[in-house]
Amino acid sequence: MSSRKSFTLDRRSVLAGLGAGAGSLAMPRMSFAQDGELDFWWWGEQELPGLQSFVKKAVASFEGGTVTPLLQDTSAVITQFQTAAAAKEAPDVQYFWNGIYHMESVWLGYVQPVSGLVSQDVIDASSPTILSRYGGETYRVGWYPIPMLWYYNKAVFEAAGLDPENPPTTWDAFLAACEAIRSIGKVPFGGGIQDGYFGEWYLAHALVQNLDNAGQALQLFTGGLDFREPRFYEHWSRLAELRDAGFINPSISSIELYPGIDLIVAGEIAMGPSIGTRLPADSAATSGQIGVMTMPVYGTGAMAGKPILDVQGLGISAGTENPELAARFLEHLHAPEQLALFWEETGWLPSNANFDASVIEDPAVADLWQRWGLSENIPHVANLTPGQFYEQAMVPVAQRILANEIGGEEAGEIAAGVVEEWRAFNPDLLESYEKWAEDLT
Repeated sequence: MSSRKSFTLDRRSVLAGLGAGAGSLAMPRMSFAQDGELDFWWWGEQELPGLQSFVKKAVASFEGGTVTPLLQDTSAVITQFQTAAAAKEAPDVQYFWNGIYHMESVWLGYVQPVSGLVSQDVIDASSPTILSRYGGETYRVGWYPIPMLWYYNKAVFEAAGLDPENPPTTWDAFLAACEAIRSIGKVPFGGGIQDGYFGEWYLAHALVQNLDNAGQALQLFTGGLDFREPRFYEHWSRLAELRDAGFINPSISSIELYPGIDLIVAGEIAMGPSIGTRLPADSAATSGQIGVMTMPVYGTGAMAGKPILDVQGLGISAGTENPELAARFLEHLHAPEQLALFWEETGWLPSNANFDASVIEDPAVADLWQRWGLSENIPHVANLTPGQFYEQAMVPVAQRILANEIGGEEAGEIAAGVVEEWRAFNPDLLESYEKWAEDLT
């Protein structure tokens, strides 16, 4: 990428718009699809500069029909689509974030499966992730990947006498590395949680350590499993352990997510959660001193220690009059020349296993794609959480732990209470979650 991405999706703003005031959202002035015409509503320039240039060129080169693209505002991606779908004026092709962000539209009947329309080879190569499946069908085609990972600063590792090419993979080795790093006056682990997103990313890395599959994450919301069980609040206990050991930067509560990651890049913090789309710029800025790692393993679940891959995607509206043409357009975006164009315009990877990775010059980025994109990976389970849990449990309990107000067990009690309230007031969503868990187990 030409510059480091500073945009962070405001999930809470997006969630706040769902089901509230959507009807008052101003609709774009446009003509809806006729024969040979498609409307394509998309998002992503905000986090991936250059994507708009790619869309313009990809649309122009599509020979199957005329495609009219519309770049959506972050706060309107979901509500604008749902409002249009309810009015039977939805676009033919729509951008969708992963997990609950598109699944609620599926449950409303606004999205149709891409399986059976789009070539299965394209769907499989695009890695839409298991979170795009419901009722045995797939509802998105992957567009570009979002590897979720930990950064570590190789220069700090070397100064502490640690192997800069082999970061710790077990919890005990991680704690030993933290001691060595602290001994040279550096902060072992951390970032910034003032805006809350660190709490989301931490849960996604840590909760899975005691899960065998993504379906178990959903069972924590449906009632099949309970956050009060020690193995399901252990991730918060481990965060408290790092706090009590003095391994976390004292400023974490007063710094936002991306400035916190900047501290790892600057060598003030040795390790912490980050995101793959930052790596090209951060690696270049440090002459290759940024390494990537998975969270060291403490848990016993089958998902522990595996790379986390989130994927932004595209789907087909249930109301389109041209589903076959929409499918051909999605296939067009995954043609070899379009994959190459995506890289040229954005400096980032398209989500396709057939992408010619020989064009990647930075070995750190090439290694990232091989390990996170092409090898066995797991989904970003934070994308499964109901909005109420996100707002009242996932974010605030992590903030309170790092503020030294609560420990892991109390965090589990808070989380369980929020879940019980959510189940009581959302019977329809609960039923959908129960069915969804069957696809993810």
